[in-house]
Amino acid sequence: MTRAPRVRGLLALAAVALSLYIALTTPVHLGLDLRGGTQIVLETRPSATTAADGEATDRTLEVLRGRIDALGVAEPTLARSGDNRIVVELPGVQDPAEAADVLGRTAQLTFHQVLGTTTADAADKATDKAEDSGKGTDRRVLADESGQLLRLEEAALTGQDVEEATARLDQQTGTGWHVTVDFEGAGRDGWARLTGRAACAPAGDPARRVAIVLDDKIITSPQIDPSVGCDAGISGGSTQITGSFDADEAKELALLINGGALPVPVENVEQRTVGPTLGAEAIRASVWAAAVGTTLTALFIIAVYRLMGVLATVALVCYGLISYATLAALGATLTLPGLAGFVLAIGMAVDANVLVLERAREEHASQRRPSPRSALTAGFRGAFSAITDSNVTTLIAAGLLFFLASGPVRGFGVTLGIGVLASMFSALVITRVLADHAASRPSVRRRPRLTGIARTGAVRDRLTRTPPQLMRRPRRWLAVSAVVLAVAVAGIGVRGLDFGIEFTGGRLVEYTTAGPVDPDRARAALADAGFPRAVVQTSGDSGLTVRTDRLSEAQAATVTDTIGTLTDHADKVRDEAIGPSLGKELRNGALIALVVALGAQLLYLAARFRWLFGTSAVAALAHDVVILVGVFAWLGKPVDGVFLAALLTVIGYSVNDSVVVFDRVRDLSRLDRTSPFAAVANRALLQTLPRTVNTGMGAAFILTALAVLGGDSLTDFALALLIGLAVGTYSSMFTATPLAIELHGRR
Repeated sequence: MTRAPRVRGLLALAAVALSLYIALTTPVHLGLDLRGGTQIVLETRPSATTAADGEATDRTLEVLRGRIDALGVAEPTLARSGDNRIVVELPGVQDPAEAADVLGRTAQLTFHQVLGTTTADAADKATDKAEDSGKGTDRRVLADESGQLLRLEEAALTGQDVEEATARLDQQTGTGWHVTVDFEGAGRDGWARLTGRAACAPAGDPARRVAIVLDDKIITSPQIDPSVGCDAGISGGSTQITGSFDADEAKELALLINGGALPVPVENVEQRTVGPTLGAEAIRASVWAAAVGTTLTALFIIAVYRLMGVLATVALVCYGLISYATLAALGATLTLPGLAGFVLAIGMAVDANVLVLERAREEHASQRRPSPRSALTAGFRGAFSAITDSNVTTLIAAGLLFFLASGPVRGFGVTLGIGVLASMFSALVITRVLADHAASRPSVRRRPRLTGIARTGAVRDRLTRTPPQLMRRPRRWLAVSAVVLAVAVAGIGVRGLDFGIEFTGGRLVEYTTAGPVDPDRARAALADAGFPRAVVQTSGDSGLTVRTDRLSEAQAATVTDTIGTLTDHADKVRDEAIGPSLGKELRNGALIALVVALGAQLLYLAARFRWLFGTSAVAALAHDVVILVGVFAWLGKPVDGVFLAALLTVIGYSVNDSVVVFDRVRDLSRLDRTSPFAAVANRALLQTLPRTVNTGMGAAFILTALAVLGGDSLTDFALALLIGLAVGTYSSMFTATPLAIELHGRR
């Protein structure tokens, strides 16, 4: 064995062993829909200087969302309830009390020059005098870290002047923690002025100190170093907050500073445990559907590729193990759509294996590589660029969704990125190790047809006998795409989009019941009463919460009557309008992330291929998105958070498909510089068609099982992905490729 195969083998073994250890020792966090979590109800409180209006509550919600993201809680739910309440649901939180404390902190950060020390009596007299004269004072008296009272000048800087705060370990001692604060814009000059004024006082004078105050508490008040001259100040726009911090305290302080101050104070008015939003039956049905779909996909791959199909299936199992272990190690939260996407990713991971095996079939059929092992080696080499380019474009999107978006969209970016990296590793390392080992066995060399790559396959045989000229008239395909696109746009305009409760808000009704009520029974009863999309959760020991779309008073009465039939008595304790959990800021962030991701993908494809390929791939992607949204508009299906996850998945699939075709066009163009571009593109389509069919079939088995067996909770999700799979496959061949031909001709 040469060095490269040995290194690949050791790497594969180490990755699988480590993943198995993590999977067995580290529990994965389950989302609110699968396990429930902690519900915290916060109420905005007006102060002397702020009023708790609806706009302030909305701004407070977005600040809280940023804090929760920084806490590392994935897939939370935040929604405004009534005029001045915010309902926060956190899955898998280890310390709910700590989370509630962080969320409830106002986090008003200010920077002051110290005027001097004082006593309690003197401070009280100064305050009384200011009040008697009818004049307020901007000067404050607060106790420093040692308990000494300091007179402070009005705030020179606030948290709005801070660009970023970072918790760091002292590099010299290796034990103490501090928080580095970097100012931005005018804050840099303001810090220099503040420290410059303080530096004019003599060393040891209290007036040479600068106080950093968080929520009316001095957290540090250091003396300005003697080396700083009067009115010169500290340049560079950075300072350190020091104190007897441990790691958690420093990170919490940085989190509060970065999250920003709440526009109004909030109070924690309720904290309780809530049950899962999905019932046990729905979860069991989804798990059963996933198992059936995965098994069918594995059997299909084995039937098509025989021994190599068996090895590819083993590699896919390893892929699932590595992905799961990575999610567990990162503390990610799994929700039902996330699990379905995870299972779908297993089907999509088939694509890299199919690319390799189809290229190996081509090499073996050409007689240039007569042995299975040499054909496989050439197959891995030939498929490497297509696998790399298609996955890098998806990784670009995943990275930008993580850095620019928030909430569930950010969580999807994490899951997507992990899936892509694990897919590449399983195909290029694990599958190759297994395939090289099997192909080198004497029994396999004597029976090359056993490998599954010694035969070209039914699809390739048919295309070789009578190759169709699909790209003879590319404008016809573009006309068909334009018609379908127009129908989709008409659906959006005529029928409109039925936005779910996550986007529009709705109504929250909470009941206390005589005893525990089975939420599955409540869901079924409400569905029979005409509320199939009602979200039902247990709340506390004997409570039940129902979240629905906006209701009339008659509909609300029907909901109450329906719940009343399930128990001896059901008392309504809360009935409030709730805002969207996917608020305006989150939606805008997601849209910005998607637009930037499309632009980044266009630049990457233009650099790796040509501008016309990048433009065509991105145009086909936009075509797929509009059609999927239009079909859901015509069908009257809800556009909710689950649909958003499906849409993001379709985007990744569409780009992958187009890149595979264009990669083959690029290869053929290098070998044949005399044939017309349309003829080269036609050959590329025909050569990649077996891969397209086999990959699509692998994904279709899983999606069909999810749609048929997964229950109501996954039907719309699987339907959206099935539509996206069909549209994405079509557009890569008959939208992106004809468009590239037209752009090439115009150039």
